[in-house]
Order: sequence, then structure tokens, then C-alpha cells
Amino acid sequence: MATLFKDVLILDGAMEKASRGHILVSKGRIDSILSADQTPPAADKIVSGHGRMAVIPGFVNAHTHAAMTLVRGLGEEAPLMEWLQEKVWPVEAKLTADYIYWGTLSAMLEMLAGGTTCFADMYFEMDRVAEAASGAGMRAALCRGITADANDPGKVGRSLQENLELAERWHGREGLITVQLGPHAPYTVPMNDMKKIAEAAIDRGLGIHLHFLETEWELNYLRDELKATPESYLKDTGLINVPYAVLAHAVWLDPKLADTMSFSNMTLIHNPCSNLKLGSGVMPLNDWLERDVAVALGTDGASSNNRLDMWEEMRTTALLHKGVNKDPLRVTALEALRMATYEGARAFGFARKGMIREGWMADLVLVDLDTPHYIGADEENLAAYIVYAGSSADVRGTMVNGKWLYRRGDYPTLDREEIVQRAREARKAITK
Repeated sequence: MATLFKDVLILDGAMEKASRGHILVSKGRIDSILSADQTPPAADKIVSGHGRMAVIPGFVNAHTHAAMTLVRGLGEEAPLMEWLQEKVWPVEAKLTADYIYWGTLSAMLEMLAGGTTCFADMYFEMDRVAEAASGAGMRAALCRGITADANDPGKVGRSLQENLELAERWHGREGLITVQLGPHAPYTVPMNDMKKIAEAAIDRGLGIHLHFLETEWELNYLRDELKATPESYLKDTGLINVPYAVLAHAVWLDPKLADTMSFSNMTLIHNPCSNLKLGSGVMPLNDWLERDVAVALGTDGASSNNRLDMWEEMRTTALLHKGVNKDPLRVTALEALRMATYEGARAFGFARKGMIREGWMADLVLVDLDTPHYIGADEENLAAYIVYAGSSADVRGTMVNGKWLYRRGDYPTLDREEIVQRAREARKAITK
């Protein structure tokens, strides 16, 4: 079934300006893109924009813990380690596979309504997360969070095996799922185990997704406990040699490191709202971009953000770094849009996703421009309107592989009422 977006404004993060025209979607791909003065082709379904709708690429939430929707609001306004150890981990210990399934689906309702078409998730019971994403038709990059336990010497090995089995079952499935290995962080995975995980990634041709230097405390931990610098840690563990590595947060990673070592296989994930809320600091984003190091955007989990709203991350990114650097030219609207779309897709192995190009995946978002805060928007300035004035409330449809997963409040592939009820029951069970 073909869908025609007729007379819409078309924008992605590589365009100097938007264009007005038509997009034909067929067989999960963008079949053709025509200018406004060309006659649009026939299609089974027609979405008429009348020049007052925009089509942009689907957002990629490049770092989150989806089922943490179930622990949203717990341990508010506390430092990271206190928040984790005293508030989050004790409650997470009560999570079951079913709870995680429904918590993930609840997160997906939020994300789809906001235009997110793909999410990168690190958590537990990841087969159930894969089932949730695959069943709904949403794209996902998944890894099993791997942590050590002093009272359980075999925990890392078992978790790694679970992660490898997850990859065997799901990596590449239907083009919707990719799988990475998920060592949680240097302070939760011993260095020798991190080396083994990197070796496994190289052996299996898989990427790695981990938290890295989220807080100043972690930088001190590397120095004082591991007797390592960030550079020596990345080299000695073998993380610089894996097919690709995704470093979440990287708030305290010095961009000058890119002057002496290659980051060609790495993507940094900027999570500005979570980092601000937890008081972790601000990634020196502009310095990384000046060195051509890839950066994508994520929300982190709903318990530390507390939103799964990529519009907010995109806007915060553009504004925050202008203010920190006292320079209104830092991080343009187009750069923010590219980081929120294409860079996340590329980081997790999704080829031909995140731009509006013929032959690319039809992961698209329909945006309503017929509202007061878009008065004055046109082809020249649409990127600025989207990033600075727009919000998730403007989304009228979210499409993955050419199929609507969200359309004007409805979820064609999900039962919203059941998901919300089951998520409420799970939340009550783990917090009582």
C-alpha cells in the first residue's frame, strides 16, 4: 500500500532549507520525492498538507531505559549514585519480565506520540523488550545491561551470555532490531570483564553501548581506583577496537582526547535534560562537533529526565550550548535536528535512516504547522521553527517502515488502554 504526502514542507538535518513538495512512500521506503510544481503520483492513501504540514525524519532516542517509566518520580532531586543505590536499584530488584514488557510498551506510547521512531534501550529481560518493539513495528537498538555483583562472581558471565543469545535471536530481525553488548559502566563492570566483553563484541561483530564519564565522580574513580585515564581505559579495555562503540553521557570526557586518538568507531550520546536534572554537568558538545566526532541525542530513562521527549532534548541542546559558550552561533537548529535523527540511527547500525531521501526508510513524522506558534514559518526558516518553537504536541502522525504507528491520538498497532492499565498495576506492585 502506497501513501502520498501531498503538498508538504520537507526537512531533514542535512538540508540548508526545507522544500515544498510531495513524498510517495511504498513498501516501507521513500519511493519518490517530487517538487511542488510536479504532478503527484497516484496512491492508496493521500495525506494532504496544503502547505501547512511538514514531514521530518523520525527521531532516534539514542540512550534510554524504556521500562524505567515504572520508576518515574522515585528519588527526585538526589545525586546520581545516591539516586541509584538508595532509590532505584532496590525497586528495580522487584521487576519481572512482564513488568518490564508493559513498562516498555508504556514508554513506546509516549515516544511514538512525540515522533520517536527508534529507541536505544539498555535494561533487563530484553527479549520481552524486543517482543514489544517488534510487535508494535517500532525500531529498537537493544542491549542487556551487564553489571558485576561482589556476592555473585558469575553474574557478568551469565549476563554477557544472555546478551549474546539476544543477538542471535534478534539482531537484524525484520530490519527493526539491532543488538549491542551492554556493559553498564566502568564502575559496575571490572576492567578484566570489560576486556572480555570487548573481545566478544569483536568476535561477534557487535557494537557496545555503555555509560561513560557521566559524572565527575566517575572520572575520579578511573584515576583513583583503576589507575587509568579515559584514554588508557578505552585503549586497555579494547573499546577502541570494537566494530562500534556508543558512549552515553560523556559529560566529563575531554574533547582534546580526539586530537590524539581516533573516535571513528564511536558515537557520544548527549542527554542534556537528564544530566542537568541530576547535576552531572554539561557535555562540551561544541568542542566535540568542531573535531568532527559523532554525537547523537537521548533522553535517558524516564526516572531521571523525567520525559521521553526528543523535541525537548533537541531544543535544550541548541539553547544550552549557546548559553554556556555565550555565543548564539553554537549548535544550530539543523545540527540539533541531525543529532536527534540521523546520527542516532547511524550510531546503532540502521542504514539509510534519518534523512528524507529516495530509497531510504520511511520512518517519518507528520508535523502540524497550522498553529499560532508556526505563523511565519516557511522553507527558509522551518528548521528554526521546529527546534525553537515546536514541540511534541505538534505531531499528527508517526510512521515506521511506511506504516502508521501513531496517528492523531490513535495507535494502530498498540492497545493503549490495556498498556496503561497493566503499567499502572506493575508500578503499584514494585512500589508497595
